[in-house]
Amino acid sequence: MAGGDVPALLRVLSGERLERPPVWIMRQAGRYLPEYRELRTRAKSFLDFCYSPALATEAVMQPLRRFPLDAAILFSDILVVPDALGRKVWFVEGEGPRLNPLIEEQAWSFDDPQRGLQRLSPVYEAVERIKAAIPRDIALIGFCGGPWTVATYMLQGQGGEKERARRAAYERPGDVEALLAALVEMSAQHLAAQVKAGADCLQIFESWSEGLTPDQFRRLIIEPTKQLLVRLRELGVAVPVIGFPRGAGAQIGAYARETGITALGVDTQTPAAFAKQAAPEGMPLQGNLDPLTLVVGGAALEDETRRVLQDFAGSPHIFNLGHGITPEASPNNVARLIQIVKGAV
Repeated sequence: MAGGDVPALLRVLSGERLERPPVWIMRQAGRYLPEYRELRTRAKSFLDFCYSPALATEAVMQPLRRFPLDAAILFSDILVVPDALGRKVWFVEGEGPRLNPLIEEQAWSFDDPQRGLQRLSPVYEAVERIKAAIPRDIALIGFCGGPWTVATYMLQGQGGEKERARRAAYERPGDVEALLAALVEMSAQHLAAQVKAGADCLQIFESWSEGLTPDQFRRLIIEPTKQLLVRLRELGVAVPVIGFPRGAGAQIGAYARETGITALGVDTQTPAAFAKQAAPEGMPLQGNLDPLTLVVGGAALEDETRRVLQDFAGSPHIFNLGHGITPEASPNNVARLIQIVKGAV
């Protein structure tokens, strides 16, 4: 790839400091766009949508047509991994995902990861299609959920409060450890297949890092993530990996130093100065605008965007939100955000 074609996102992930950071937005393909809402009606269920390469590709392309973003991210869901392992996954409109709770079962068993990869083949076809459709200077991000976040859904059958999953980690430590090991292997294979299909870099969404004791954080977050990175490298995957441990708080330093990630995603509640100090020197940082500013717009958006730019200045920085964009966000506010980040205003 010629030097001028190297995506800005990949340049920052290699440790480069750019005058203007690359920008992409978690959940940038989604419900805040009217064209996405129309597209969603073409599939009978959300999982069917994720498993349609044509629909998934179109969802990825929609925000790229509107905004000069520096990255595309695969349209999928973190719960395709338990689906691939043979656990039934479905989505309740207006409420979110549902699974049959593992904590109600005495013995846990999962399908073989190689069989799971076959189940997920439409996802890798979507990656191939997206890679062929985007310009060479736009990076393509693949992803999976963090092992503990996915395990939490599997243990309690839904999101919401996490106490039942945390309780299971105390009551059935051996079973939970085996569950995490199964998720590490399936997730590593899933990520490797995305890279083989064309993903330039990867992100691990550990969305439920909050509320854990330091010991639990090490056993449920750091160790499985470290194992996932080791397994990924064993599979020959060399691309950069962004880790996003939302809600980790004071634990982000250990997460950044010990898991093997390339870059650290910083959530909204974490000060940039704290993240800079906690992470290894020179580690690229991603974040961390409050998603609500894209709902409110106006001075709040302007001021907070410029503050984030200033707070992360001097570090290799990828501009993003501190959590996913909400359905109530205004596309006009997204356009304004990107104008400010890119110095067009």
